[in-house]
Formats: sequence, structure tokens, C-alpha cells
Amino acid sequence: MDDAGLQRETRPADAPMVGDHLAMDLLNTQVRSHQELVDCWSSAEDVLRWLARHGIAAPAGSGSGVADALLAQARALRAQARDLIVKRKQGKVGNFTGLNAYLHAYLSAPSLQRPRGGELALTRIARGDALACLLGPVAEAVARLLVEGDFALVKQCEHPDCILWFYDRTKSHRRRWCSMATCGNRHKAARFRKKNSGEAPALGQARGGPPPNR
Repeated sequence: MDDAGLQRETRPADAPMVGDHLAMDLLNTQVRSHQELVDCWSSAEDVLRWLARHGIAAPAGSGSGVADALLAQARALRAQARDLIVKRKQGKVGNFTGLNAYLHAYLSAPSLQRPRGGELALTRIARGDALACLLGPVAEAVARLLVEGDFALVKQCEHPDCILWFYDRTKSHRRRWCSMATCGNRHKAARFRKKNSGEAPALGQARGGPPPNR
């Protein structure tokens, strides 16, 4: 389903930050709520708030022109990221031309800085237009995942009603749930009920992307 067809009536205030990777959290701006697929981005302000939570802020004086294009561009980047990550998870290489467009627009320059009382450090600062500065770091995170990530650790929550992604950074690499506090406990409760009724608990299978509404 494309972004235009997503249900928004029950849009949560903020997308969950359980992915342990910026690229995973990007995919997690689409969630399932009350059996509906929900887009956490219904406005440019939603996108700006999400970026700020990840430490990405619009350059000073960027103006309202950024907001006009940000929502559409952010959703397009998310769709491309999902396609590339799903294909990579399947052992395939997707078409990364669209992702490269975001990367090529994201210009940066070396900058010598010294935090107060600290040592000199060479960092890079974003240059160019505000839209590229905002979405460039997200595109770069997706690209780094595709190149450097261990895709055995790129997973989706095993709960059948959840579509959230995460990068499994646990020591044992046996993470199964987006969050033990939510889906982990939901599974335990379901297993308890099914055990008492004599039925075997059902586990969700890893999915390649958001399933259609049920």
C-alpha cells in the first residue's frame, strides 16, 4: 500500500524508537495500530519532530520552503529505503538510483572544532540546501546499513500483529520483539491463554514489508 492509502485517524503522536538503527527507525514511522496501517508522518512538522529526536535539525534560516517539500521527500526516501532493505534481506540488490540522489545532494565539509575544555576534533558539517541537510543523514544511514550491516541481525518483530523493524545488537543475537514491554509481554500473555486452553501458541514469521490491512 502506498503512503496515500494509509489510515491516519489513529496516528500515534510519535513513531517508536526501538530500531537501534536510524534506518530501522525510518521504516518504523509506519506502524500497525488497531489492525490498521498507520503513517506517523502526516505533516512536515511530524517529520521535523522525528528528525529532531534523532539529533537532526534544519539549518538556521531555512524558512518555510523546506516544509513544503519535506513530507513528500521524506516519504519517498522511506519507500526507497524499505524496498532496498527488504531486497537486501532477501539476498538481492535493489535499484539504489533514488537513494543516490539523496546522497549526492547531501554535501558536507570538514570543520575543525574544539569543544569547551576539550581536545581539537575534525568533524564534518552539512552544507547545501536545507532539505538535503535534513534527509541526507537518514539516506546515509540507509546506505551504510546496506553496505556494512549484518543482515542476519536485521529483523522484524515476531509478533503477528506487529510490523516494526530492529537491528539486533543483543549479545546473543536472539532478540525477537520490538520491545519486551509491548510485544514480548503480549506474546507471553497469549501463550499463557493458549496453554490454559490446550492450544499451541502461534508465532509471527519475518515479513518483507508492511502487510496489507486485515
